[in-house]
Amino acid sequence: MPNSIEIQIGQLLMERGLKLVLAESCTGGLVGSRITDVPGSSEYFLGGVVAYAYEAKVDLLGVSWDTLNTKGAVSRETVLEMARGVRERMNADLAVSVSGIAGPGGGTAEKPVGTTWIGLAAEDGEWAKLYQFSEDREGNKALAAEAALTLLLDYLQGKQI
Repeated sequence: MPNSIEIQIGQLLMERGLKLVLAESCTGGLVGSRITDVPGSSEYFLGGVVAYAYEAKVDLLGVSWDTLNTKGAVSRETVLEMARGVRERMNADLAVSVSGIAGPGGGTAEKPVGTTWIGLAAEDGEWAKLYQFSEDREGNKALAAEAALTLLLDYLQGKQI
């Protein structure tokens, strides 16, 4: 793990004195696990919330019932509300959120298995990106975690999101 994405993220967060939080659904804590694989990550990682059920998204992250009922848990609107909510509640500089359909069930014609939204909320804006993975459940979760970390690194490196 000499120059892994997690280490690069940690170095950039440390250099800038930024604090990170996470709101995860389909990844079930994988993003947080990868962030905390880096020794010293407590310097920049405040914590994360795994909010799987609608109730958890509402109660812990402040996602609105209206958003969940009209757009669904796997939507641009939901991941933005997840990221915004965890960032505000945990008083952090940056928040990343993930919501998707890992499979094997749960997919629809509109949102097939592997559909994943990743959100990012920061002081200077909010972004969301749609991904479509085509692995099994474990593979989709791993790809979603990697995509979330890549999106965060891209933001920290000033790349277009």
